[in-house]
Amino acid sequence: MPSLSMETPTGRIRIWEVDGWITRLTWDASAGVELETELLVSARRQLDAYFSRSSRSFDLPLKIAGSDFQRQVCAAMSRIPWGQTRSYGDIATELGSSAQAVGNACGANPIPVVIPCHRVLGQSGVGGFSGGVGVATKVELLRHEGGLLL
Repeated sequence: MPSLSMETPTGRIRIWEVDGWITRLTWDASAGVELETELLVSARRQLDAYFSRSSRSFDLPLKIAGSDFQRQVCAAMSRIPWGQTRSYGDIATELGSSAQAVGNACGANPIPVVIPCHRVLGQSGVGGFSGGVGVATKVELLRHEGGLLL
């Protein structure tokens, strides 16, 4: 499976591609074989633009592994604009689900940053984050975007 690692302000990340789709982004950049496909180079360019604040969106073909609900949560997170946040409860209300189920789906997001799970907060605080070094990485991403912390 082709992958490409890169340095970011939140640490070294690895982007994964399968059959012309971006399928994962991890902070475990040591595992994987480097292969600079056209898609992975485009993903790296777009991530560089995101971290340099010259772009606020991504235009990449994404393939989300998981249930229909997981894909619905990822779609809801993707609609949250740069610098804005929503709560797990907001997304739960939108999808007719529970905040806990949304939180679990956020934690299973296979393509963080590109699918901005960092923009989803708990009712009384930041909530969790499964990427990077956890909540500190989420806070760093929110600060990068100028997002409000509850």
